[in-house]
This record gives sequence, C-alpha cells and structure tokens, in this order.
Amino acid sequence: MHSTWRSLFILAVLPLLLVSSASLRADDWPQWLGPQRDGVWRETGIVQKFPVGGPPVRWRTAIGGGYSGPAVADGRVYLTDRQVDKEANHSADPMDRGVIHGTERILCLDQATGNILWKHEYEAAYTMSYSAGPRATPVVSGGKVYTLGAEGNLFCLEAKKGEVVWSHDFKKDYGVRTPLWGFSANPLLDGDRLICLVGGTNTIVVAFNKDTGKEMWHALTAREPGYSPPVIIKAGGKRQLIIWDPVAVNSLNPETGEVYWSQPAEAKMGLSIATPRKMGDLLFVTSFYNGSVMLRLDTGKPAATPLWQSKKISEKNTDALHSIISTPFLENGYIYGVCSYGQLRCLKADTGERVWETFKATTPDDKEMRWANAFIVKNGNRFFICNEKGDLIIAKLSPKGYEEISRAHLLEPTNTDTGRDVVWSHPAFAGRCVFARNDKEIICVRLAEK
Repeated sequence: MHSTWRSLFILAVLPLLLVSSASLRADDWPQWLGPQRDGVWRETGIVQKFPVGGPPVRWRTAIGGGYSGPAVADGRVYLTDRQVDKEANHSADPMDRGVIHGTERILCLDQATGNILWKHEYEAAYTMSYSAGPRATPVVSGGKVYTLGAEGNLFCLEAKKGEVVWSHDFKKDYGVRTPLWGFSANPLLDGDRLICLVGGTNTIVVAFNKDTGKEMWHALTAREPGYSPPVIIKAGGKRQLIIWDPVAVNSLNPETGEVYWSQPAEAKMGLSIATPRKMGDLLFVTSFYNGSVMLRLDTGKPAATPLWQSKKISEKNTDALHSIISTPFLENGYIYGVCSYGQLRCLKADTGERVWETFKATTPDDKEMRWANAFIVKNGNRFFICNEKGDLIIAKLSPKGYEEISRAHLLEPTNTDTGRDVVWSHPAFAGRCVFARNDKEIICVRLAEK
C-alpha cells in the first residue's frame, strides 16, 4: 500500500478502533455488590454462553475459611480468611458459641496471577456460631483497604504494602458482645466516613474518619445490630443512609447521624441480613422468618410509609419473599429473590403478589432445602447467578419466568456448617472475570468473549 494511502487508512480506522475499545468497559469490584453497591456488573464484552467444559480458570490460590467475598481494585484482589489453631476444639453443633482460638488474615493477591503479595494476620478467638471465618467484604478506595473481622476487628491498611494505618476493636472500644453470627455487615465508605454497624446503646451505627479512624458520629439503639449492610439512597431531596436493624428500617443523615425517620421492620432472631433495595420511590427489605416489608419513600422530604408487608411469620409457610442470605434484585416493577427454602421468586413490587417461583437455580434436585441460596448479579440484559453448590448460571429473569441460558461448575462446596456442603461467599466480577472462593481456595475464571 502506498505510504500516503496507508496514512489515510490509519487516520480513518484508528478512531473506530478507539471507539470500539472504549465501548468495552473494564471495571473493578472494590466493595460489596460492586462499584455502585447495587449488584450490577457493567462491564461489556462478556461471554454469552459458557464453552464446553466450562470457562477457563486463570488461576487458583489456596486460602483458609470464610464467608467474605473478594474485592478487586487496581490490579489486586483483597479478601479475608481464617486460620484455626490445630489444637482448637470444634463442636459438632455449629450453633455452639464456645471459644475457638485462631487468627484472621487480610490477603492481597495479584489480579493477573493470584500470587499473594502481602498478608496481615492477627489473633481472633471466635465466639460466634458458624465459625468458618470472616463475613464482610473488604472496601478498597484511595490507596487504602478497609476490612471488618467476624469478632469486630476493623482495620484500615495501606493497599500496596499492607501496613496498618489505623484499627478498632469493637468489643473493647464499645463494650459490645459479638453478635450470634459475628460482625457481618459490610462497611460503607461515604465521602470521608467509613460507616459500620457496631451495636450497643446509641452506637448501632458508627461513622469513622476514613484516614484517621477517629469517630465522627454515632447513632441508634436496638437490641442488636443485625447483619444488613448500610446503604446510601437518594429520596425526598436528600441523601439518606439506610440502616436496617432487627427492629426497624432507619434513615439517617450520612454526614451527621441525625435520624430522619424510622419504620418498624421486625426481624426475628436478629436476622436483618439482606441489603435494603430501592427502586423508584420504593424501598424493600426481606428476612427469613418475618418476610418482606415494602416502604414508599416520600418524594418531597425524608420520610417513608408502609406500602405492604408479609402477613406470615414463618420459615416455611411463606408469602412474598423470606430471604436468609441473598440480596434481592429489583427492576421494572418486579422483585427477584431467593426465599427461605431456595425458591427463586418473582414478585410484583407494588403488591408483593407472587408471579412465579422455581428451584432450578438453587437446588440440585429442584426440591426445597432450608437456607438454599444463590447470589444474583445483573449484567446487560442477563443475570449471573452463583449458587451454593458452586455453579455459575447465566439466565434471564423476567415476569415471564426463569430462562436458563448456560451453567458451569466453578467451585466445590466445602462449608459444612449447614449439615450439607455449601459455598456461601458472594463472588466479585471484574476485568471480565469472576473471582469466587470457598473455604480452601479462591479462583479467577475468565468470562470474556473471545
């Protein structure tokens, strides 16, 4: 090709290549439920269907036990795990709260290779039920990583080298007891505030300065803090911090801790777990025994009123949605979520009326199973569903029903606290890969289109 024509060709084609590459989003997953804390994976160029034999595993790295999901940011993967003393005594009943000695670790891995770059380990004698390991997903931002251990050890570390910047011990600093199932609510970073559930009198929620660890404000009193992650919404002309403790859904000013409003939303056994979800002027919470509460948010001021709630307080005789672990997904006037015995359900958001349900995404024999679980993440017009058996499913969810497109087995279920083998750790989706862990390993699986 003549040099002049070659130059013209390059000038014509280069902008198209740049536009094409720019359209392929490449995002991190730096916290619970992703970059916007909403369970949406916005990367493009993702596989439409898994190849025969499943998607390729890029790497595997041995780790210890834990329910905490990984966070992925700036070419690194952060997660927490548990190392149990070899001589520690284990009860056959996972509900027992005897002291089990061991350590918790904060690990930093190379995103490309899975090699461990640094780790921070500290003593953590466990006193909670279901003692596999830490629960909360790390938060990564501004060159720092924030982690919360199951016994209330809060750390801020320098992200590149793992050096401790500041820390808190909730039990020592606030005189609180470890919740029955440990400190589990994923911390929320909002501006210069790291917002955590702590517990105690007027300290159910505490905001710490993200750089110094100094307390900025504290608020709320309840019988226990619960396990539901804090979340920020915009409604009534204000940014509102939503804290769902086992007694009520509360709205606070995230900058000061001032309470805007509270609405009763009882959660038996303290099981406020799922993240509150907003759609339009609706705010939804769901729990294992008490079921669902739907609130309508005032559009003119920070306020909320009940729209509907479950009438049945039961783990088996359920209406609406009685979730135990999985956070539901709301869109286009409908709710998609996993109920108490593994029923993936679709509900009408304005009434709670059931549209359909299926066990196909959660249980191997399409039969109900107590606490059967799957995590739901949206990508484009499809959902990626990770179930407790270690399967990753691509499916479409709509009022018409559940349409499974493809399925691959990623991990072996290794946690036996339920009396069966499960994976109860939320995955991360970043760099066109899924990062998933059980109690023995974390894997990186490529999900990019070829």
